[in-house]
Amino acid sequence: MMASSSQPRSAYVHIPFCHRRCFYCDFPVVPLGDRADGTTSRSVAEYLRWLAEEIGSSPPGPPLSTVYIGGGTPSLLGAAQVAWLLALLDNQFGLAPGAEITMELDPEDICAEHLAGYHAAGVNRISLGAQSFDNGLLAAAGRRHSRQDIETAVALLKAEGLSRWSLDLISGLPGLTPALWEVTLDTALSLSPPHVSLYDLTIGEATVFDRWLEQGRLCLPPEATTATMLDRAAERLGAAGLRRYEISSYALPGHACRHNRTYWGGGDWWGFGMGATSSVAGRRLTRPRTRGGYQAWLHGPRDGTHPPTSVKERLEDLLITGLRRSEGVNRQQLAQQCSLPPKALMTLSPRLERDCAQGLLCCEGPYLRLSQPQGFRFSNQVLADCLLWVEKLFAPGGAAHDTSFVAPA
Repeated sequence: MMASSSQPRSAYVHIPFCHRRCFYCDFPVVPLGDRADGTTSRSVAEYLRWLAEEIGSSPPGPPLSTVYIGGGTPSLLGAAQVAWLLALLDNQFGLAPGAEITMELDPEDICAEHLAGYHAAGVNRISLGAQSFDNGLLAAAGRRHSRQDIETAVALLKAEGLSRWSLDLISGLPGLTPALWEVTLDTALSLSPPHVSLYDLTIGEATVFDRWLEQGRLCLPPEATTATMLDRAAERLGAAGLRRYEISSYALPGHACRHNRTYWGGGDWWGFGMGATSSVAGRRLTRPRTRGGYQAWLHGPRDGTHPPTSVKERLEDLLITGLRRSEGVNRQQLAQQCSLPPKALMTLSPRLERDCAQGLLCCEGPYLRLSQPQGFRFSNQVLADCLLWVEKLFAPGGAAHDTSFVAPA
Protein backbone atom coordinates (compact mmCIF):
# COMPACT_ATOMS: atom_id res chain seq x y z
CA MET A 1 0.00 0.00 0.00
CA MET A 2 1.44 3.36 -1.01
CA ALA A 3 1.58 5.89 1.82
CA SER A 4 0.00 9.27 1.18
CA SER A 5 2.31 12.24 1.51
CA SER A 6 -0.53 14.03 3.32
CA GLN A 7 -0.55 11.55 6.19
CA PRO A 8 0.75 12.64 9.59
CA ARG A 9 4.43 12.61 10.43
CA SER A 10 3.85 12.85 14.19
CA ALA A 11 2.46 10.35 16.68
CA TYR A 12 1.27 10.64 20.27
CA VAL A 13 1.13 7.45 22.37
CA HIS A 14 -0.76 7.51 25.66
CA ILE A 15 0.47 5.41 28.57
CA PRO A 16 -2.33 5.87 31.13
CA PHE A 17 -0.76 4.17 34.14
CA CYS A 18 0.51 6.05 37.16
CA HIS A 19 1.15 5.33 40.81
CA ARG A 20 -1.64 7.64 42.00
CA ARG A 21 -3.78 10.40 40.55
CA CYS A 22 -2.55 13.89 41.45
CA PHE A 23 -5.16 16.11 43.08
CA TYR A 24 -5.46 18.40 40.02
CA CYS A 25 -5.35 15.68 37.33
CA ASP A 26 -8.31 15.02 35.04
CA PHE A 27 -6.33 13.10 32.40
CA PRO A 28 -7.39 9.56 31.41
CA VAL A 29 -5.20 7.61 33.84
CA VAL A 30 -5.22 4.26 35.65
CA PRO A 31 -3.66 4.42 39.15
CA LEU A 32 -1.80 1.22 40.03
CA GLY A 33 -0.53 2.05 43.53
CA ASP A 34 2.68 3.44 44.96
CA ARG A 35 4.57 0.13 44.59
CA ALA A 36 3.51 -0.56 41.01
CA ASP A 37 6.07 -1.86 38.53
CA GLY A 38 5.06 -1.60 34.90
CA THR A 39 7.46 -4.35 33.86
CA THR A 40 5.52 -6.99 35.84
CA SER A 41 1.99 -5.55 35.80
CA ARG A 42 -0.58 -7.67 33.95
CA SER A 43 -2.66 -4.55 33.32
CA VAL A 44 0.27 -2.84 31.62
CA ALA A 45 1.11 -5.92 29.54
CA GLU A 46 -2.51 -6.23 28.39
CA TYR A 47 -2.68 -2.54 27.48
CA LEU A 48 0.53 -2.76 25.46
CA ARG A 49 -1.03 -5.61 23.47
CA TRP A 50 -3.99 -3.35 22.74
CA LEU A 51 -1.64 -0.62 21.58
CA ALA A 52 0.04 -3.10 19.26
CA GLU A 53 -3.35 -3.95 17.74
CA GLU A 54 -4.23 -0.31 17.18
CA ILE A 55 -0.88 0.74 15.77
CA GLY A 56 -0.69 -2.38 13.60
CA SER A 57 -4.10 -1.70 12.05
CA SER A 58 -3.21 1.87 11.03
CA PRO A 59 -2.37 2.74 7.41
CA PRO A 60 1.42 2.76 6.92
CA GLY A 61 3.84 5.65 6.47
CA PRO A 62 5.28 8.15 5.92
CA PRO A 63 8.17 8.02 8.43
CA LEU A 64 7.50 9.83 11.69
CA SER A 65 9.54 12.92 12.44
CA THR A 66 8.24 13.27 16.03
CA VAL A 67 6.93 10.83 18.63
CA TYR A 68 5.60 11.83 22.05
CA ILE A 69 5.05 9.19 24.75
CA GLY A 70 2.83 10.79 27.39
CA GLY A 71 0.58 9.82 30.24
CA GLY A 72 -0.02 9.06 33.00
CA THR A 73 3.50 8.11 33.93
CA PRO A 74 5.32 6.46 31.00
CA SER A 75 8.37 5.97 33.23
CA LEU A 76 6.47 3.09 34.86
CA LEU A 77 7.52 1.17 31.75
CA GLY A 78 10.86 -0.58 31.58
CA ALA A 79 13.42 0.16 28.87
CA ALA A 80 12.59 -3.07 27.01
CA GLN A 81 8.91 -2.10 26.86
CA VAL A 82 9.74 1.35 25.49
CA ALA A 83 12.09 -0.19 22.91
CA TRP A 84 9.31 -2.59 21.88
CA LEU A 85 6.82 0.29 21.55
CA LEU A 86 9.18 2.34 19.37
CA ALA A 87 9.87 -0.74 17.25
CA LEU A 88 6.11 -1.05 16.65
CA LEU A 89 6.00 2.52 15.34
CA ASP A 90 9.11 1.98 13.27
CA ASN A 91 7.72 -1.18 11.69
CA GLN A 92 4.37 0.45 10.88
CA PHE A 93 5.49 3.91 9.77
CA GLY A 94 9.25 4.17 10.00
CA LEU A 95 11.15 6.66 12.14
CA ALA A 96 12.79 9.43 10.13
CA PRO A 97 16.51 10.09 10.67
CA GLY A 98 16.85 12.62 13.47
CA ALA A 99 13.27 12.09 14.66
CA GLU A 100 12.45 13.81 17.95
CA ILE A 101 11.29 11.15 20.41
CA THR A 102 10.00 12.61 23.68
CA MET A 103 9.06 10.70 26.81
CA GLU A 104 7.48 12.06 29.99
CA LEU A 105 9.23 11.00 33.18
CA ASP A 106 8.34 11.27 36.86
CA PRO A 107 11.37 12.46 38.87
CA GLU A 108 10.92 9.71 41.47
CA ASP A 109 10.97 6.90 38.89
CA ILE A 110 14.26 7.78 37.22
CA CYS A 111 17.32 5.61 37.73
CA ALA A 112 20.52 5.53 35.70
CA GLU A 113 19.84 2.04 34.33
CA HIS A 114 16.34 2.82 33.05
CA LEU A 115 17.43 6.16 31.64
CA ALA A 116 20.28 4.55 29.71
CA GLY A 117 17.82 1.95 28.39
CA TYR A 118 15.33 4.58 27.23
CA HIS A 119 18.12 6.49 25.53
CA ALA A 120 19.42 3.36 23.81
CA ALA A 121 15.88 2.58 22.62
CA GLY A 122 15.76 5.91 20.80
CA VAL A 123 14.30 8.38 23.30
CA ASN A 124 16.23 11.63 22.80
CA ARG A 125 14.08 14.18 24.61
CA ILE A 126 12.70 14.08 28.17
CA SER A 127 9.81 16.01 29.69
CA LEU A 128 10.38 16.02 33.44
CA GLY A 129 7.25 16.58 35.55
CA ALA A 130 8.79 18.71 38.29
CA GLN A 131 5.73 20.97 38.90
CA SER A 132 7.33 22.62 41.97
CA PHE A 133 10.51 22.55 44.04
CA ASP A 134 8.75 23.08 47.36
CA ASN A 135 8.13 19.80 49.17
CA GLY A 136 5.06 21.18 50.95
CA LEU A 137 3.45 22.33 47.71
CA LEU A 138 4.24 19.01 46.05
CA ALA A 139 2.61 17.03 48.85
CA ALA A 140 -0.40 19.36 48.83
CA ALA A 141 -0.86 18.65 45.11
CA GLY A 142 -0.67 14.87 45.60
CA ARG A 143 2.77 14.46 44.04
CA ARG A 144 5.07 11.66 45.23
CA HIS A 145 8.46 13.17 44.50
CA SER A 146 10.57 15.74 46.35
CA ARG A 147 12.89 18.57 45.38
CA GLN A 148 15.84 16.22 45.87
CA ASP A 149 14.29 13.74 43.42
CA ILE A 150 14.09 16.47 40.76
CA GLU A 151 17.71 17.53 41.26
CA THR A 152 18.88 13.91 41.18
CA ALA A 153 16.87 13.26 38.00
CA VAL A 154 18.41 16.27 36.25
CA ALA A 155 21.90 15.12 37.25
CA LEU A 156 21.16 11.68 35.77
CA LEU A 157 19.86 13.24 32.53
CA LYS A 158 23.05 15.22 32.14
CA ALA A 159 25.25 12.24 33.00
CA GLU A 160 23.45 10.16 30.35
CA GLY A 161 24.13 12.85 27.75
CA LEU A 162 20.46 13.68 27.15
CA SER A 163 20.84 17.33 26.25
CA ARG A 164 17.23 17.84 25.14
CA TRP A 165 14.98 17.97 28.17
CA SER A 166 12.28 20.14 29.70
CA LEU A 167 11.16 21.07 33.18
CA ASP A 168 7.38 21.22 33.66
CA LEU A 169 6.28 23.73 36.32
CA ILE A 170 2.82 24.74 37.57
CA SER A 171 1.89 28.18 38.80
CA GLY A 172 -1.22 28.84 40.87
CA LEU A 173 -0.84 25.83 43.17
CA PRO A 174 -2.59 26.19 46.54
CA GLY A 175 -0.24 27.76 49.04
CA LEU A 176 2.04 29.28 46.39
CA THR A 177 3.25 32.80 47.24
CA PRO A 178 5.41 35.26 45.28
CA ALA A 179 8.31 34.45 47.62
CA LEU A 180 7.98 30.71 47.02
CA TRP A 181 7.66 31.39 43.30
CA GLU A 182 11.01 33.23 43.34
CA VAL A 183 12.56 30.17 44.97
CA THR A 184 10.99 28.00 42.27
CA LEU A 185 12.52 30.17 39.54
CA ASP A 186 15.89 30.34 41.34
CA THR A 187 16.04 26.55 41.61
CA ALA A 188 14.85 25.92 38.07
CA LEU A 189 17.43 28.27 36.58
CA SER A 190 20.20 26.77 38.74
CA LEU A 191 19.61 23.48 36.87
CA SER A 192 20.19 25.18 33.47
CA PRO A 193 17.19 23.66 31.68
CA PRO A 194 17.20 24.04 27.88
CA HIS A 195 13.38 24.10 27.92
CA VAL A 196 10.71 25.05 30.47
CA SER A 197 6.98 24.40 30.17
CA LEU A 198 5.10 26.68 32.53
CA TYR A 199 1.41 25.94 33.10
CA ASP A 200 -1.14 27.81 35.14
CA LEU A 201 -3.16 25.50 37.38
CA THR A 202 -6.38 24.28 35.78
CA ILE A 203 -8.86 22.49 38.01
CA GLY A 204 -10.75 19.85 36.06
CA GLU A 205 -14.16 18.52 36.95
CA ALA A 206 -14.38 15.61 39.42
CA THR A 207 -10.80 16.07 40.63
CA VAL A 208 -9.83 16.23 44.31
CA PHE A 209 -9.11 19.94 43.93
CA ASP A 210 -12.53 20.44 42.34
CA ARG A 211 -14.22 18.80 45.31
CA TRP A 212 -12.15 20.78 47.80
CA LEU A 213 -12.92 24.02 45.96
CA GLU A 214 -16.67 23.33 46.23
CA GLN A 215 -16.21 22.59 49.94
CA GLY A 216 -14.25 25.81 50.51
CA ARG A 217 -11.16 23.85 51.52
CA LEU A 218 -8.87 25.01 48.70
CA CYS A 219 -6.94 28.25 49.13
CA LEU A 220 -5.65 29.38 45.73
CA PRO A 221 -3.48 32.44 45.03
CA PRO A 222 -5.52 35.42 43.76
CA GLU A 223 -5.73 35.56 39.98
CA ALA A 224 -3.87 38.88 39.88
CA THR A 225 -1.06 37.40 41.97
CA THR A 226 -0.77 34.39 39.68
CA ALA A 227 -0.66 36.67 36.62
CA THR A 228 2.12 38.71 38.22
CA MET A 229 4.07 35.53 38.98
CA LEU A 230 3.75 34.39 35.35
CA ASP A 231 5.02 37.78 34.19
CA ARG A 232 7.95 37.45 36.59
CA ALA A 233 8.73 34.01 35.18
CA ALA A 234 8.70 35.38 31.62
CA GLU A 235 11.10 38.11 32.67
CA ARG A 236 13.54 35.83 34.46
CA LEU A 237 13.48 32.99 31.95
CA GLY A 238 13.95 35.47 29.13
CA ALA A 239 16.95 37.02 30.89
CA ALA A 240 18.45 33.50 31.10
CA GLY A 241 18.17 33.10 27.32
CA LEU A 242 15.02 30.98 27.25
CA ARG A 243 12.85 32.45 24.49
CA ARG A 244 9.09 32.31 24.95
CA TYR A 245 8.06 30.68 21.70
CA GLU A 246 4.53 29.72 22.83
CA ILE A 247 2.23 30.87 25.63
CA SER A 248 3.43 28.16 28.04
CA SER A 249 6.81 27.24 26.49
CA TYR A 250 10.32 28.67 26.81
CA ALA A 251 13.43 27.29 25.13
CA LEU A 252 17.05 27.98 24.36
CA PRO A 253 17.77 28.29 20.61
CA GLY A 254 17.29 24.90 18.93
CA HIS A 255 15.40 23.36 21.87
CA ALA A 256 11.75 24.11 21.02
CA CYS A 257 9.53 21.03 21.11
CA ARG A 258 9.02 20.00 17.49
CA HIS A 259 6.15 17.67 18.34
CA ASN A 260 4.06 20.34 20.06
CA ARG A 261 4.67 22.74 17.20
CA THR A 262 2.83 20.21 15.01
CA TYR A 263 -0.31 20.88 17.05
CA TRP A 264 0.14 24.65 17.16
CA GLY A 265 0.94 24.84 13.45
CA GLY A 266 -2.29 23.12 12.41
CA GLY A 267 -0.60 19.87 11.36
CA ASP A 268 -2.06 16.36 11.57
CA TRP A 269 -0.94 13.62 13.93
CA TRP A 270 -1.63 10.03 14.85
CA GLY A 271 -2.97 9.40 18.35
CA PHE A 272 -2.82 5.96 19.97
CA GLY A 273 -4.15 4.66 23.26
CA MET A 274 -6.81 5.35 25.84
CA GLY A 275 -8.23 8.87 25.60
CA ALA A 276 -5.90 9.89 22.75
CA THR A 277 -7.13 12.05 19.88
CA SER A 278 -5.77 11.88 16.34
CA SER A 279 -6.19 14.34 13.50
CA VAL A 280 -5.93 12.91 10.00
CA ALA A 281 -7.09 14.53 6.74
CA GLY A 282 -9.48 16.95 8.43
CA ARG A 283 -11.05 14.36 10.73
CA ARG A 284 -10.61 14.01 14.49
CA LEU A 285 -10.90 10.63 16.20
CA THR A 286 -11.18 10.51 19.98
CA ARG A 287 -10.74 7.24 21.82
CA PRO A 288 -12.66 6.35 25.02
CA ARG A 289 -11.10 7.62 28.26
CA THR A 290 -11.47 4.38 30.27
CA ARG A 291 -9.58 1.11 29.93
CA GLY A 292 -12.75 -0.93 29.42
CA GLY A 293 -14.12 1.60 26.94
CA TYR A 294 -10.88 1.61 24.99
CA GLN A 295 -10.81 -2.20 24.81
CA ALA A 296 -14.42 -2.31 23.58
CA TRP A 297 -13.70 0.42 21.02
CA LEU A 298 -10.60 -1.39 19.80
CA HIS A 299 -12.47 -4.65 19.23
CA GLY A 300 -15.71 -3.03 18.04
CA PRO A 301 -16.75 -0.62 15.27
CA ARG A 302 -14.28 2.06 16.49
CA ASP A 303 -16.71 4.93 16.42
CA GLY A 304 -15.75 8.32 17.80
CA THR A 305 -14.80 9.95 14.50
CA HIS A 306 -15.95 13.55 14.39
CA PRO A 307 -17.59 14.89 11.21
CA PRO A 308 -15.20 16.45 8.67
CA THR A 309 -13.95 19.80 9.89
CA SER A 310 -15.88 22.69 8.35
CA VAL A 311 -14.10 25.73 6.91
CA LYS A 312 -15.25 27.77 9.91
CA GLU A 313 -13.98 25.16 12.39
CA ARG A 314 -10.69 24.89 10.51
CA LEU A 315 -10.19 28.65 10.68
CA GLU A 316 -11.04 28.75 14.39
CA ASP A 317 -8.57 25.95 15.09
CA LEU A 318 -5.77 27.54 13.09
CA LEU A 319 -6.34 30.92 14.74
CA ILE A 320 -6.51 29.65 18.31
CA THR A 321 -3.52 27.34 18.04
CA GLY A 322 -1.49 29.66 15.80
CA LEU A 323 -1.84 32.65 18.11
CA ARG A 324 -0.35 30.58 20.94
CA ARG A 325 2.98 30.87 19.11
CA SER A 326 5.19 33.93 19.47
CA GLU A 327 5.21 34.45 15.70
CA GLY A 328 1.42 34.41 15.54
CA VAL A 329 -0.40 33.84 12.24
CA ASN A 330 -0.32 35.15 8.68
CA ARG A 331 -3.91 36.00 7.70
CA GLN A 332 -3.25 35.65 3.99
CA GLN A 333 -1.92 32.13 4.54
CA LEU A 334 -4.91 31.31 6.76
CA ALA A 335 -7.27 32.41 4.00
CA GLN A 336 -5.42 30.22 1.52
CA GLN A 337 -5.44 27.21 3.86
CA CYS A 338 -9.20 27.60 4.35
CA SER A 339 -10.02 28.44 0.69
CA LEU A 340 -11.42 31.83 1.72
CA PRO A 341 -11.39 35.10 -0.25
CA PRO A 342 -7.88 36.59 -0.03
CA LYS A 343 -9.14 39.74 1.72
CA ALA A 344 -11.66 38.00 3.99
CA LEU A 345 -9.42 38.16 7.04
CA MET A 346 -7.75 41.52 6.46
CA THR A 347 -10.39 43.66 8.25
CA LEU A 348 -10.49 43.12 12.00
CA SER A 349 -13.58 43.39 14.17
CA PRO A 350 -13.96 46.39 16.52
CA ARG A 351 -13.13 44.13 19.49
CA LEU A 352 -9.83 43.07 17.92
CA GLU A 353 -9.08 46.67 16.95
CA ARG A 354 -9.54 47.51 20.62
CA ASP A 355 -7.18 44.70 21.60
CA CYS A 356 -4.60 46.21 19.23
CA ALA A 357 -5.12 49.68 20.72
CA GLN A 358 -4.65 48.27 24.22
CA GLY A 359 -1.37 46.64 23.22
CA LEU A 360 -2.60 43.06 23.58
CA LEU A 361 -2.54 42.21 19.87
CA CYS A 362 0.01 43.26 17.27
CA CYS A 363 -1.18 43.75 13.69
CA GLU A 364 1.67 44.13 11.20
CA GLY A 365 0.54 43.76 7.60
CA PRO A 366 -1.00 40.31 7.26
CA TYR A 367 0.50 39.14 10.56
CA LEU A 368 -1.37 38.90 13.86
CA ARG A 369 0.39 37.99 17.08
CA LEU A 370 -0.10 38.35 20.80
CA SER A 371 2.15 40.91 22.46
CA GLN A 372 4.58 39.87 25.19
CA PRO A 373 3.93 39.74 28.04
CA GLN A 374 0.55 41.53 28.09
CA GLY A 375 -1.02 39.73 25.14
CA PHE A 376 0.01 36.34 26.46
CA ARG A 377 -1.22 37.34 29.93
CA PHE A 378 -4.69 38.21 28.61
CA SER A 379 -4.72 35.63 25.82
CA ASN A 380 -8.11 34.21 26.85
CA GLN A 381 -9.73 37.58 26.20
CA VAL A 382 -8.08 38.02 22.81
CA LEU A 383 -8.81 34.47 21.68
CA ALA A 384 -12.46 34.87 22.68
CA ASP A 385 -12.57 38.03 20.57
CA CYS A 386 -11.07 36.07 17.67
CA LEU A 387 -13.87 33.49 17.88
CA LEU A 388 -16.50 36.25 17.81
CA TRP A 389 -14.75 37.73 14.77
CA VAL A 390 -14.96 34.37 12.97
CA GLU A 391 -18.68 34.13 13.82
CA LYS A 392 -19.27 37.45 12.08
CA LEU A 393 -17.15 36.47 9.09
CA PHE A 394 -19.38 33.45 8.50
CA ALA A 395 -22.67 35.17 9.31
CA PRO A 396 -24.94 35.92 6.32
CA GLY A 397 -23.31 38.68 4.31
CA GLY A 398 -19.99 38.21 6.08
CA ALA A 399 -16.65 38.46 4.27
CA ALA A 400 -16.32 34.67 4.13
CA HIS A 401 -19.21 34.61 1.64
CA ASP A 402 -17.70 37.04 -0.89
CA THR A 403 -19.01 35.57 -4.17
CA SER A 404 -16.54 37.56 -6.24
CA PHE A 405 -13.86 35.15 -5.10
CA VAL A 406 -13.27 32.06 -7.22
CA ALA A 407 -11.08 29.36 -5.68
CA PRO A 408 -8.27 28.14 -7.94
CA ALA A 409 -8.93 24.85 -9.67
